[in-house]
Parts: sequence; C-alpha cells; structure tokens
Amino acid sequence: MAYGNSGREYGQSGWSPQVAALAARCEPQVNELARRLARGAFEQLGGYAELPGDVKDVEIAATARHALRLFLRGATEGSQREAMEYFQERAAQRAEEHMPLHLLLRTYTLGARELWEALREASGPGEHEALAELAGELFSAVDRVVGAVAQSYLDEQAALVAEQREQRRSRARALLEGRPVAGGSAPAGPVLVLCLRFGDAAVTEGSSRSPVAVRRLVRRVQAALDRVFGAEVLAVLDGDGGHAVVPDATELPGHAWELVCEAAGAGVRLAAAGASGADDVPRAARLTSEVVRISAARGARPAVHRLDDVLLEYHLSRPSEGSARIAALLAPLASRPELVETLRTHLEQRQDRRATARVLSLHPNSVDNRLARAQELSGLDLADPRDVALALAALLLSEAGPGVTG
Repeated sequence: MAYGNSGREYGQSGWSPQVAALAARCEPQVNELARRLARGAFEQLGGYAELPGDVKDVEIAATARHALRLFLRGATEGSQREAMEYFQERAAQRAEEHMPLHLLLRTYTLGARELWEALREASGPGEHEALAELAGELFSAVDRVVGAVAQSYLDEQAALVAEQREQRRSRARALLEGRPVAGGSAPAGPVLVLCLRFGDAAVTEGSSRSPVAVRRLVRRVQAALDRVFGAEVLAVLDGDGGHAVVPDATELPGHAWELVCEAAGAGVRLAAAGASGADDVPRAARLTSEVVRISAARGARPAVHRLDDVLLEYHLSRPSEGSARIAALLAPLASRPELVETLRTHLEQRQDRRATARVLSLHPNSVDNRLARAQELSGLDLADPRDVALALAALLLSEAGPGVTG
C-alpha cells in the first residue's frame, strides 16, 4: 500500500494547512493501523490465512506501515520515486513466493479503505473540504501504485515462468544429447521418449511463418503434453516439432495424439519409445525420429506411428555401402515430384491403383500413366517384387538425405 501525495506539488507544502493538520493527527495511529490490517482486516481475504507467518507479520505489516506513513507525511517527489521502487520490489518478492496477484492487490485497496476510515474518524467540524482533498489524493495514489505493483508482479512472474521453461528445456536437451543433467536431476527409472512432427500449416499465417504463432503453438503443445501425463513434461519444441522426455512413464496414453492435435492442428505425427534410464534416452530419441521420418516417407497418414508398423521400411532404410546407389535409382524423377508422390502413395496403398487414385484425387488412368512414366525413367518394374522392394528402399533412403546415403 504505497500512498504518496499526488497533488500539483509534492511534500507538505503541496497541501493546505488544514489537510496537513488532519493527516498529522492520524500519523500516530500508523502502527496500530498496520497491525489491524495485517492481523485483522486482511484476514477477510480468501487465501491470506494460508500465507507464511513471516510474510504476514513482517513483510506485509512493514509494507503497510511504510505506505501509511508515507501518505500521511505527504511524500516529496524523490521519496515517492524511492517508495515506488520499494513497493515494486515487494511485489516481485510476492510473485516469487506465488502469492496470488488478486490477493496482493486487494491488500492495497483494503488498506486504502482502512486509512480513509481513520481519516474520517479523525476529522472534526469544518474539515469537510480537507477530508475531501485527502480522499482525492488517496484515490490518485491507489490508482498509481496498484498499476505499478501489478506491472512489477506480472513482469517478475513472466520472468520466473521463462526461467522455469528454459530449465525444463535445458534438462530435456541434456537428456536427449546424453549429457549430464544440471543439478544431478536425471531420472533414475524408466523414461518415455516422444518425437513429434507438426503439419506444415501449424504455424503458418498467410504465406510466411509467424514467430508469434510458433511461440503460441509450442506453448499449446507443451500444455497438452503436461495434461496428457499429469506432470510437467520435459520438451524441446519448435515450429516443426521436436522431442519430449517423460520420466517414470512407460506407455503413451491413448488420448495423447488427439490432445496434441487439438493444440497443433491436423497433420501431427507422433512416435514413442521407452528408455531404460537417462543413458538410454538418446537411443530412444533417434529411434522415434526414424519411425516418424519413415512413416512420412512411405506416405502414411499422420497418426501415432510405431516401429512395428514400419519394420520392413526401417530395415530397408538402414545405411550401408549400397545406400547411395539405391537412392540414386529415383534420381531421374527428381524434376517430377508428382511422379514420386504417386509412386509413394501407390506403395503405401499396397499397389491398389483405385485406392491410390482416391488418395490423390486422380482418375485411375492418370495413376497408370504416372506409374508407367516413373518406371520408364527409373528402370524399375513395379510388377517385380524385387524392384518393388528397391523402389521402397530408394524412397526411404532419398528422404534420409546425404548424411545417410553417403
């Protein structure tokens, strides 16, 4: 409750003698008023009783005492500035202690009401104008200070949230990269590792990505993951997706994908793998990344992807001395992305031309023409099981990029 003179001038000289005299008569009551506030009036506020005793008896009482005395003495411009910094500092402390903002602000308004009652009771006949002037000063002071305190509280709260978020990201990065976790807080038991890939339109506004949209997307997905597992999930996410690490978890809840889709929109791909402990997290992270990549490369629809669903493709996409040669089989199709997409969809649909046509919104004859051209350019025969396997491997290895294919 920082209340300072807010008239045209500062200090006692800014008040009329009648106003100064009325304020001076109330000043001896400051200690008693502060005690009544801290141990009486504030007890009416829901949640105040649960605050630690030292916060109520020392911090809040001292703040009330200082605020009341500051107002009644008629603060100078310099002392007002110092007082504002003092009360903003106290607000930051309350934020750090997780005191609810509504409770903090109500201590100021309630304190102002108690001070007004004291001033009214102390006023005598002929002091109505002085009392009205003090009321105006009090309203102005409360308006100014409540705004400053609220801003300081929110700034500190935002800083604390950002710090906690970065600590979570740092822990997740360390685990995913196999580095020691700061503070020695690495999980000792089983860990569930997730890989997420968002749809292309998840963070697009107009024709370009919006940084604001990316931040909102990440916050929504983080909140969804926390909700899925009922705890703060360690995650490293950006506009494309990322990884999450969930200590003491072994299975992906059935509603996980739906909740993440609600947060990120359609097109979310999700894979999960268990790790035996912190040291095993990097392996699980690589596995989930591969499962998601291979599922996308083979043309599977966005969903929860599992290793069992792509066992053959996973095996075919492992790098070897022949990987670059296999990937090169589709090099003649590089300038014809529609042929590559048709081939991928055709293999995903178990070489059912009508199903391929439905997925691509084409006539079956158009599918036949595209496949014929793809075979002509690549030299592969899609009626030959061996060439079908080579085509599938070439698609997977081409998606993997030069780091895998040599």
